[in-house]
Amino acid sequence: MIGLPAVALAACSTTRNPVVEEPRIDPYYQAMYGAIYDDKFPIPAMDLRRVDPQFWRQEVPYITTERPGTIVVDTPNRFLYLVMEGGRALRYGVGVGKNEALVFRGTATVGRKAQWPRWTPTRNMVQREPERYGPYADGLEGGPTNPLGPRALYLYKNGQDTLFRLHGTTEPYTIGTNVSSGCIRLMNQDIIDLYSRVPVGTKVVVIN
Repeated sequence: MIGLPAVALAACSTTRNPVVEEPRIDPYYQAMYGAIYDDKFPIPAMDLRRVDPQFWRQEVPYITTERPGTIVVDTPNRFLYLVMEGGRALRYGVGVGKNEALVFRGTATVGRKAQWPRWTPTRNMVQREPERYGPYADGLEGGPTNPLGPRALYLYKNGQDTLFRLHGTTEPYTIGTNVSSGCIRLMNQDIIDLYSRVPVGTKVVVIN
């Protein structure tokens, strides 16, 4: 048998690191979570590689006794559903409270809506984490650094503010986790979308 040249043998045995291709994001979702420049403040695009695709906004089958137009928040699974006709719902990924004691449960209504809302930590938040929330005890005006993000839906029960909100976030890559101080956070593009779809008076059911 004729031996192969040493160079050829070396070429055959050379090991190379495999090329890992970046996952391709569907242009539909790239557009859905693209940058927004025509709002009061610019909103950067989401890097969807950092959020599990199950938490991207999508229409899904959803069987419920709740009427279309109702918001259902499934905190254990970190999903928010906007009930639609025909056994369907628009599903959004959410971030929820760090522990069960911090999460609202039961039925409420959207008592107020706000764009680029002012944020004031609750007294309990300041007492629980004074170094983190104490500097903002008097409130923080709406803007890119405000924890409520570009929109907020305020949950009321029996005509009283529950102090729980559905809102945007300055930490969009925490969606799908238990990280908040009790309120329900959505990606900023998602809370803007939800805000545009629901009026004041919308029923909200929070499952815990």
